[in-house]
Amino acid sequence: MKELIKINAKDNVVIALRNFSAGEVISVDGKDITLLSNIERGHKIALTDIPEGTDIIKYGYPIGISTAAIKQGEHVHVQNVKTKLHDVFDYSYNPSLHDVVHPKRNLTFNGYRRKNGEVGIRNEIWVVPTVGCVNGIAEQIIREFKAEVNPTDIEGIEVFKHNYGCSQLGDDHQNTRQILSDIALHPNAGGVLVLGLGCENNKIDEFEAGLGDFDKSRVKFLSTQKVQDEVTDAVNLLKEIYEVVKQDKREPIPISELKVGLKCGGSDGLSGITANPLVGYFSDFLISQGGTTVLTEVPEMFGAETILMDRCINHDVFEKTVHLINDFKQYFIDLKQPIYENPSPGNKAGGITTLEDKSLGCTQKGGNANVVDVLKYGERLKTKGLNLLSSPGNDLVSTTALGSAGSHIVLFTTGRGTPFGSFIPTLKISTNSELAKNKPHWIDYNAGPLAEDKSFDEALDELIDKIVRTASGEKANHEKAGFREIAIFKSGVTL
Repeated sequence: MKELIKINAKDNVVIALRNFSAGEVISVDGKDITLLSNIERGHKIALTDIPEGTDIIKYGYPIGISTAAIKQGEHVHVQNVKTKLHDVFDYSYNPSLHDVVHPKRNLTFNGYRRKNGEVGIRNEIWVVPTVGCVNGIAEQIIREFKAEVNPTDIEGIEVFKHNYGCSQLGDDHQNTRQILSDIALHPNAGGVLVLGLGCENNKIDEFEAGLGDFDKSRVKFLSTQKVQDEVTDAVNLLKEIYEVVKQDKREPIPISELKVGLKCGGSDGLSGITANPLVGYFSDFLISQGGTTVLTEVPEMFGAETILMDRCINHDVFEKTVHLINDFKQYFIDLKQPIYENPSPGNKAGGITTLEDKSLGCTQKGGNANVVDVLKYGERLKTKGLNLLSSPGNDLVSTTALGSAGSHIVLFTTGRGTPFGSFIPTLKISTNSELAKNKPHWIDYNAGPLAEDKSFDEALDELIDKIVRTASGEKANHEKAGFREIAIFKSGVTL
């Protein structure tokens, strides 16, 4: 079993893969090093004496600068390292493009081909409230519907509650409407009831008009203030939808039509060594098969953004990426908040020291593929390949954004663990085996053995199989537990 990993030959730190005690001797690059303190798994050890003001190198890139002289064998972390990042940058396009190559495997999953040609991996009925005022009514409607119909021949019925849809202005109002519209059109829903109150500024008639061309047999609308018995009327509409949805059957779909969101949360020092690189390996594989992936969490690209910029397929995509990064930095500046107040306490406890450290690990989920497009918040996927999406790092907000962009599944890597799940299947991939052992009801796949003795090729085959099975109907752990939530990005005034 591996005990240490030096990620790149240029690195001046090594990562502990187990807990070490002060006084133990490690051997790296043929040199024996005595540890000067206890070192926890996932944390960094100095390979040489590092003077104050020197770059700390991990992944082959600087992750910060030393704030004091660091001795060989010393713990390298927040007590002696700080970020080098600052404010908004001017960027230049230095393309470094290459194709990712995996053998064609002609894989398929069993999904649902929708009338408009899109593909879904679930066949559920969703109630989408236009405003938070009707959340309770929506739950009541579902209870009544289940009691009357007992809909065992569909894959589920859900309401995606939120607190918005009224008393919002500007971008907040538009964001709410856009995300809810994206959800209403998502192909994982066989049918949708859009439920309004009647006096909200997210007006149901304008919402309907904004959906464009949609299947009216599968998407229905009800404004509860305009009817006498909203529960009965809504149940009747659900029955109409149900009669259509229950006829749907799974059929073989090429894996090239799969769209997968890439996300991490509760990261630790092994995230950039096991789970994130594995997800990046999968992303490259899916793209080589003609599929689509999308990477988000813009504040967790800070410090690694130039790597992504140099992989943009052309200057237009590069300029979009520059705006993606600088617009998000400006968001922090406008609200008079520090741009680099990251990583979180849990990240630091797991061994992540600076935002550069976190970002260089985070962006590995995007593999090595070229960046083909950059999406605004709420915008839907248009181009196959690796896409970037504007969204914050917050787990539920960004996972909702990935689903709203059209992702069928989110691959969510985590070193600390989390039980949540969004409105689409959210597969939790643990960075370490201890988490997978302690939380088997949270974790869907364990990437921890990559720090032990498993090869990336072996893990990739296992992960592909897991994703194909999930796309074919196998439930993620959060689905089994009934955890289905959404969160909408908010930045402005509430009236």
